[in-house]
Parts: sequence; structure tokens; C-alpha cells
Amino acid sequence: ARLLRDAGFEVIYTGLFQTPDTVAAAAVDEDVDVIGLSMLSGAHMTLAPLVVEALRARGCEVPVVVGGIVPPQDVSDLEAAGIAAVLGPGASADEVVETIATAARGERPHRGY
Repeated sequence: ARLLRDAGFEVIYTGLFQTPDTVAAAAVDEDVDVIGLSMLSGAHMTLAPLVVEALRARGCEVPVVVGGIVPPQDVSDLEAAGIAAVLGPGASADEVVETIATAARGERPHRGY
């Protein structure tokens, strides 16, 4: 969050351990341009697609970017589930900022892997 704030983005941090429904509700309430999910628990294949589903159930098509410990073999499945981009371990600050900015413009970010 601090990295993106320092790059000039307005960041709404909802805290740790949010459910897909609370993330989607906050995104709709705050009229966000992009959702960034930090996934360090290994639950990315379950939780990230559920966020996309919860958004769609609310009529919202906000791009979702996932970062964290995501094995490269999971990226294609996440993208097929509606995730806009995945940033793996070692993504640079510049790569994070550019990926979020690209998603906010409604463009498809390049693959982070």
C-alpha cells in the first residue's frame, strides 16, 4: 500500500483476513479502479476467483491484481478465472506500479511471470 501511495495512487487498505464478499463490497462502496490482493497463504486459487465472482454478482467489473506467493503454473488458471494480472515473488516496485496503472487504464497488464 505504501509503495502505491508513494507513486501517487489513492489506496484504500481494508486490512488482513478479509472475505471475498467484504473485499467486493468495499470495492463497490469506494468505487475503486483496481483491486490488489496480497496472497501469501497459498489460498490464491480459491480466494482470488471468489473475489471476481463476488464483484460480478454486484455488477462490478473491476480488475483484480494478485501478488504474492503464487506458483507460475497457477497463473493461467487465475487469468482464466478473471484475474487481470499476477505478480510473483521478486516483482520490482516499478513492475507493481506499472501493472496497477495499466489495469486502472482498462488495459491488460503484461504477465508478471
